[in-house]
Amino acid sequence: MGRGQQILMKTHVAVLPSVGLGHIIPLFEFAKRLVVHHGIRVSLLIVTTSEPSAAEDHLLCSPVPPDLHIVKLPPVDVDKVLPSDGKLVLTRLCVITDESLRSLKSVLVALGKPKALVMDLFTTQAFDVCNELSIPAYVFFTTSAAFSAFVLYLPKLDSEVECEFIDLLEPIQVPGCTPVRPQDLLDQVRNRKIDEYKWFFHHMSRLPLASGIFLNSWEDLEPVSINAIKENPFFKQIPAPPVFPIGPLIKQEETLSRTDVECLEWLDKQPPDSVIFVTFGSGGTLSVEQQTELAWGLELSQQRFIWVLRKPTDVAGAGTFFNTRSEVNDPKAYLPEGFLNRTQGVGLVVPSWAPQVSILAHPSTGGFLSHVGWNSSLESIAHGVPMIAWPLYAEQRMNAVLLEEDIGVAVKLKGEEGQTVFGRGQIERVVRMVMEGEEGKVIRSRAKELKQSAVKSLSPNGSSYGLLSCVAKQ
Repeated sequence: MGRGQQILMKTHVAVLPSVGLGHIIPLFEFAKRLVVHHGIRVSLLIVTTSEPSAAEDHLLCSPVPPDLHIVKLPPVDVDKVLPSDGKLVLTRLCVITDESLRSLKSVLVALGKPKALVMDLFTTQAFDVCNELSIPAYVFFTTSAAFSAFVLYLPKLDSEVECEFIDLLEPIQVPGCTPVRPQDLLDQVRNRKIDEYKWFFHHMSRLPLASGIFLNSWEDLEPVSINAIKENPFFKQIPAPPVFPIGPLIKQEETLSRTDVECLEWLDKQPPDSVIFVTFGSGGTLSVEQQTELAWGLELSQQRFIWVLRKPTDVAGAGTFFNTRSEVNDPKAYLPEGFLNRTQGVGLVVPSWAPQVSILAHPSTGGFLSHVGWNSSLESIAHGVPMIAWPLYAEQRMNAVLLEEDIGVAVKLKGEEGQTVFGRGQIERVVRMVMEGEEGKVIRSRAKELKQSAVKSLSPNGSSYGLLSCVAKQ
């Protein structure tokens, strides 16, 4: 049998992420895993726009297995579909995706109607196309199981609560799960009158249409939330689709630039578990004041550090979610005067980008000061690195609480309700605590325990591998 016939005989699945590296990376890894470990042929459908992303292009140009094909959907002209002040992340993401998916039916037909489509949370327009073409549609959650339970509960909450959720006096009791404090809710659900909420609610309310839900988590990491979605009477009566915890699916390899190699060579010279890695993900940015306090906090802590530094911005939290192009970035222009000289040899400042997975995997890395986006959190746990949580946007406040209080691998920076600037004194104390203190030893031990659990779950006899294998055979 020739290679062409073998390819045609393999089950063909389409995978559809929405916009943004935080959505593309886990679905890209999911697609690779289907191909490499489960013998499936995959078409990865990519939403493209008139605004190119250097980071996205770099990711998608990395080597892929032979049966994984990247299919770029026709580009969306952002200037035509969005108002000039269209800066809200979720509205922007949803409008772009909505426009892009106008071509989905013709693309799926041209691909020969795949046997199934696995979509992102914010591409639920695909349910209508899949229904028309009789293609089973699954959803891949790029978030925690705890957040998944919350959004499956959201339509019930929306119908029963009259006030804004942020005004609730008691925590929200998601059935079978840890209660959610109103102040930890993501911005998009705090005010139900805004477009962001309407978009969010539209997509989340359609999730029960799925043939199944893939969770980027695993049984040992979130046993309570996973069990609730599977067994709690509320979720059974929705009915919630079957859930498959198949994580952690994280970036496995990185193409290293010369700067990346120099960064890793610097790490090679540091003692084990001695360096705190500071970065806020592909979309995260700080204001000038936040950045100044962080610089002083790192310097006063006297701990070794690698800090991936972006230009400060006034756009709250997610200043580079869409704009991930290379740009001139001179840290001397906005760091405290003399900071680079005073921390020379102790710290390394890397403008804009660094190889996150390679740094977290390095034995010298002993802590991670992060926005605790779910991808970054999984990468940290999978490499046994404890975290300091500085949430910025999306569901990151909920992640921070989950990681600190339920999973036990993080310490959250504390502040008053609505506080976004943490003082240098608090940053110094928490960095010292995680890198040198007793609490740091406890959460480091827990992170290393979960690292072993993650390896086991993805091994051929593990729970995540087994669940994905069962679905792949259907």
